[in-house]
Amino acid sequence: MEHNLVLYNTLTRKKEKFVPLHPNMVGMYVCGPTVYSDVHLGNCRTFVSFDLIFRYLVHLGYKVRYVRNITDAGHLEGDNDEGDDKFAKKAKLEQLEPMEIVQKYTIGFHDVLRMFNTIPPSIEPTATGHISEQIEMVQQIIDNGFAYEVNGTVYFDVEKYVKEYNYTILTNRNLEDMLNNTRELGGQDEKRGRLDFALWIKAKPEHIMRWPSPWGIGFPGWHIECSAMSRKYLGDQFDIHGGGMDLAATHHTNEIAQSEACNHTSPAKYWMHTNMLTVNGARMSKSAGNGFLPGELFTGDHKLLNRGYSPMAVRFFMLQAHYRSTLDFSNEALEAADKGYKRLMAAIGLLDKIVTSPKSTFGNLEEIKKRSYAAMDDDFNSPVLIAELFEVVRIINSIYDGKLTITEGDLNELKDYLSAFVYDILGLKDDQVGDTDNMDDLMQIIINLRNEAKKNKDFVTSDRIREHLAAVGIQLKDSKDGTLWNKI
Repeated sequence: MEHNLVLYNTLTRKKEKFVPLHPNMVGMYVCGPTVYSDVHLGNCRTFVSFDLIFRYLVHLGYKVRYVRNITDAGHLEGDNDEGDDKFAKKAKLEQLEPMEIVQKYTIGFHDVLRMFNTIPPSIEPTATGHISEQIEMVQQIIDNGFAYEVNGTVYFDVEKYVKEYNYTILTNRNLEDMLNNTRELGGQDEKRGRLDFALWIKAKPEHIMRWPSPWGIGFPGWHIECSAMSRKYLGDQFDIHGGGMDLAATHHTNEIAQSEACNHTSPAKYWMHTNMLTVNGARMSKSAGNGFLPGELFTGDHKLLNRGYSPMAVRFFMLQAHYRSTLDFSNEALEAADKGYKRLMAAIGLLDKIVTSPKSTFGNLEEIKKRSYAAMDDDFNSPVLIAELFEVVRIINSIYDGKLTITEGDLNELKDYLSAFVYDILGLKDDQVGDTDNMDDLMQIIINLRNEAKKNKDFVTSDRIREHLAAVGIQLKDSKDGTLWNKI
């Protein structure tokens, strides 16, 4: 099947046909977490979205090198090289070594993403593991004339850079407006220009995380790590750079500047950004008191949640919105997604119970496939794909009920289609499988009790059993072969 994959490029602000720099190979870099606290849902949404993108590129036959970093040094509290180091501050609060903080929250991050069934990246480099590469890149930027050193700290010279390059190419912001909205330099400020940012920071005597450099003892700035690590593992130029939209204005803008100043070329051909999260229409934030962690979402242990939801139901919920759209959490939306996810899994569970016929009357499977691929080829449009899947759910239920028929060959093709799109591409799995090994035996006891009630013409009890089972997500179907059950 011919594929014409297009994706939205933040750099050009339009959809473009995806043409990798090297045939059949894709280099993709995604900004990973800063591991000084529990991973938040905004991060999870980004990583689930890029897991979808990674999975689909692999499905299309590309060999993908997916690099996602771990920020474990150099990230100060403010974007303007201000405040304390996030790791050192957390270490003092918890009376731990910074690397204990890093280890604790990196393990937690991996645990959460495993629950969301994301595939690990090809390479997961850390900032502290690539200090020499960052120092080398800073030195090259200095040698090229785009950085300067003051008292052991190295700053990127934005005003010199903009004479040759477009500093606001990613966001299309007005440079004069940026300068006007940036605080005036105080007499104690070492920077020459108001937009200049630190590439290497001199360590104060009390700073724990520190390394030797040509400019003295210090530590890297936040932005340089991604430029150095993407260059090391993907080259001066690669195909896709991704992250949350909140990174575009500062972090990704500075990444482009650093790479151009060092390598004389923009790092990525396509820039992709996921949108923000809201809760009941308001932006999710700790200060607003409406933020919750993935663990709280799974258990329901939060004042804003009516109950907990399984990781797969939450993943399904996330994929029901396009990655560039705002994703709004509400109990109503989560309930609807949970029911939809269970309907999908229940329909797939019916496939092995379907009786085949000599002729298929359900429609054209090739057309369904074509529309499903068209959805994913259109900037990874998972909501449209899911709509197609629910049309297939309707067909499966109609075949199971005897209203439509399917041949054995078409049934096998339908199974392959669902395996590819539900499991391989969307990354879903039936997370209720294996919860109770004796579920079939238990359900048979309940069905026998219901049959006995019907035999005794106790239809009140019979109906009550059916209704109570439906309330907990189990559907009974009476057929000529007896009563069958499935999860809904």
